[in-house]
Amino acid sequence: MKQIIYIGADHAGFELKESLKKYLSKLGYKIKDLGNTKFDPKDDYPDFAFSVAKQASKTKSKGILVCGSAEGVCIAANKVKGVRAVPVWTVSIAKLSRKHNDANVLCLAGGGMLEKGKGLSNKLAEKIVLTWLRTPFSKEKRHVRRLKKIKKYENTSSY
Repeated sequence: MKQIIYIGADHAGFELKESLKKYLSKLGYKIKDLGNTKFDPKDDYPDFAFSVAKQASKTKSKGILVCGSAEGVCIAANKVKGVRAVPVWTVSIAKLSRKHNDANVLCLAGGGMLEKGKGLSNKLAEKIVLTWLRTPFSKEKRHVRRLKKIKKYENTSSY
């Protein structure tokens, strides 16, 4: 059985989130939708970003977040201890974010609030997600060293 993936989106990412849930389920992933579970044009992305980020960190799993630009959910998710959230627009960056940074939360642009055609297409989002999920952390010394520095700062800073 494949890993559990926590997923969430606000109104601007709702449509893409729903599409990705179906896609990932067909591939055998277990999806836990942490909201929003219905389209609500007045919802707020931090609510879903915090929920997904907390679960990804707590369970040492992965999360996927979608909002209009990917930036808002990324900012919010990175406030949760143990989270390395990344906004990704290309397959190559998806791969590097896992290989070099061991990212555990993927943030995507659903485009719901952007100009028409400015968010990710479902097809590109699927390629990005699949690449991101299937790419392991390289565990190269330089990357491990850098992540240890981040963890140390996170554990000792009162930011």
